[in-house]
Amino acid sequence: MSSFTINKDLKLVITGFFALALAACGQEDSSPLPAAQTSAPVEEAASEMREGEVPVDIQEPGEGLVITQSHWINEEPIGNGSGDVTFDLLSQPNSANPDSWLQYGGDYSNTRHSPLENLSPENVDDLRFAWGFPTGTLGQFAVSPVVYDDIMYVTSSFNRLFALDAKNGELFWRYDHPQPEDLRLCCGPANRGVAIVGDKVLMATLDARIMAFDRISGEILWDSEIIEYYRGFSATSAPLIVKDMAIIGIGGGEYGVRGFFDAYNVNTGERMWRHYTVPDEGEPGYESWSGTSYETGGAPAWTIGTYDPELDLLYWTTGNPSPDWNGDARLGDNLFSDSVLALDPDTGERQWYYQFTPHDVWDYDGNTHLFQVDLDVDGETVKALVQANRNGFFYAINRENGEFIRATNYMEQLNWATAMEPSGRPVINPEALPVEEPTFRVCPGVMGGMNGSTSGSVNPDLGLAFVPVIESCQLMQKGLSFHVEGLQFTGGFPIPVDAADESAYGHITAMDYQTGEVRWRYMDPQPMMAGTLSTSGGLVFTGSLTGHAIALNAENGEEVWRAKLGGGVRSQPIAYQVDGESYVAIGSSNFQTLSGFVGGDIAIPEGGHLYVFKLNN
Repeated sequence: MSSFTINKDLKLVITGFFALALAACGQEDSSPLPAAQTSAPVEEAASEMREGEVPVDIQEPGEGLVITQSHWINEEPIGNGSGDVTFDLLSQPNSANPDSWLQYGGDYSNTRHSPLENLSPENVDDLRFAWGFPTGTLGQFAVSPVVYDDIMYVTSSFNRLFALDAKNGELFWRYDHPQPEDLRLCCGPANRGVAIVGDKVLMATLDARIMAFDRISGEILWDSEIIEYYRGFSATSAPLIVKDMAIIGIGGGEYGVRGFFDAYNVNTGERMWRHYTVPDEGEPGYESWSGTSYETGGAPAWTIGTYDPELDLLYWTTGNPSPDWNGDARLGDNLFSDSVLALDPDTGERQWYYQFTPHDVWDYDGNTHLFQVDLDVDGETVKALVQANRNGFFYAINRENGEFIRATNYMEQLNWATAMEPSGRPVINPEALPVEEPTFRVCPGVMGGMNGSTSGSVNPDLGLAFVPVIESCQLMQKGLSFHVEGLQFTGGFPIPVDAADESAYGHITAMDYQTGEVRWRYMDPQPMMAGTLSTSGGLVFTGSLTGHAIALNAENGEEVWRAKLGGGVRSQPIAYQVDGESYVAIGSSNFQTLSGFVGGDIAIPEGGHLYVFKLNN
C-alpha cells in the first residue's frame, strides 16, 4: 500500500463501502427507510435562489385519496384526459410532444434533448422557482421524472413512487415499496425512474421485482419477481417500453451474479424472454472465460437501453466482469461484459455486439447511456450509436452492424490505455494493472470518466454531446477472490487518491460527435455527477455537487444561469410544458459517501427534494 494519509471520512468510505457504486449500480448507502411523511417544508435553501422568488406551498393530499400505511390511492379523476400512452406515441420524437417527457431519455433516440425553443440564453433570466416537492428520503435522488397528461411521475430512493400535478406539485397518489431487511445492495437504495405505457406506470424495485400501477389511481395492477434478491440481485433503473414489452436489466455485479436483462408483457407481467449477458458452457463467447468463471461472471445490465423502431433493434449495455479487480480469476476477454449488445426485441436473440473494455480489471463497466445519431462517414450517412464510456473514451459504433467507427478521449486525465487499435481494441498501459501493493495513479478512477447512474445529452442541431465528467484517479489494489452466494465478490478494491489530496475536479465537455473532438469545456471544482439536458433554444442544464442548478450556453459553454438548491445534484433534469408554459425540473440530494469517494464536497445536506422552475413570459 502507498504511504499517503487517508482522512477520517475516507477511512469510513473504504472500510464500509469499498465496493461501492463504483462499479455496478450507481446507488448509495442502505440506511433504513424513514417514516412515511405526508408533507414537509422545502429546505431553507430554496428561498435563497433569486430575489423575489417565493418558496413553494406544499400541497396537502386531496380528498380523493384512500390512505394506507404505505399506499395512497386516488379515487378522483386526474390529468387532462390525454388517454393511453401507445407504442406509436412512444415512437415519436420528442419534438412531436413538447408538453411531455415520455421516456427516461426523452424518446427512443435517448438524447435527452427538449424541443422547447424558448428555453434559451436570451430567456433564461426569466426562469424562476415555481414549486418543490420533498420525497422524505435521504441519499441519492437519481431520478429522471416522466411527464404525461399534466401528471409527473417521480421515484425516490427506497422505491417511493409519486404522481404529482406537473403544474403545482400537488400529490395525487403515492406508493412506498416495503423492502426486505436483508437486501443485498452493493451501493445503496437508488431508483432512476419509471416507464409509462397504456394506462400503466411501471417501476423496478430494489428487491428485484417489476411492478405495474394504474397511472390515474395508483392501484397495483401486477407485481412480478425478476429473480431472488438475496442472491445479490437488485433493479434500480427505469424499464424501457418496446412494443408490448417492458425491458429491464439487473444489477449485482459486485456479488458475482450472472447478469441478464428481461422482457415482460406490459399487460400481464409475464416474462417473455431472458438474455444472459455472460455465455453458458458451449455458447458463443464461452471460450473467453477461463474454467467455470462464467458462472460468477457479473456483467450486469443495470442501466436503461434504447431502441431503434426503424431497424427494430434493441440496444443494451453491460457492466464489469466479476470479480472486479482480480482478473486472474477469469482469464480471457470475458465476453459479453463491458459491451453494447444489439438484440431482436421479439426474441431476445443477439444480433451483434461490441466490447469496449476487454478483460476489464478497473471496474469501468460499459453502462453509460447510448445516443442514437446519424454520422457522416466518408461522405455516407451512417446510423450510429455514440457513447461517453466510463473508461474515458467517446465511442461511435455503427448501430446497424456493430462496426467500430471511432473512439477519442473526452477526459483531461486518462492513462489506463495508451492508444486505440484500428479495430477499437484499447492498448493497455501495463503500469495501470491492479497489483497487491499499488503505487500507480490510474485515471479515470473506479467511478469512471462519467458514471452510468447519470446521463449526458445531445443537441442534434449543433452536433454536440454534453458529457458530465469526473476527473478523479485511484490506486487499484488486487486482492483475494473467493465467491459465496449473496456476499460481495470484488477481488480487491480501489483507493481514492484524489479524494485524499483534494485534486479531483469536474467539467461538462461538449463533444463534436461527427469528429470526436472536444468543442468546449465548462470547468467545476467538484466532479460532475449530475446528468445534462439539452434544449432546442440552445441551453444545457445540469447541477453541481455543491447544490446548484446550472444552465450553460450550448454553443460555447458559458454559464448563463444558476440557482441554489438544498443539496448536491445527482439527478437528470427534464423540460416540459403545461398550458403552454415551460418548466424545468431537477432533483436535489447529496450522496455524501459517493461524493467523498471521488473527492467531492460531503458537507452539503442530504434529503431528496424535487425543484421545478417556470419560465415567466
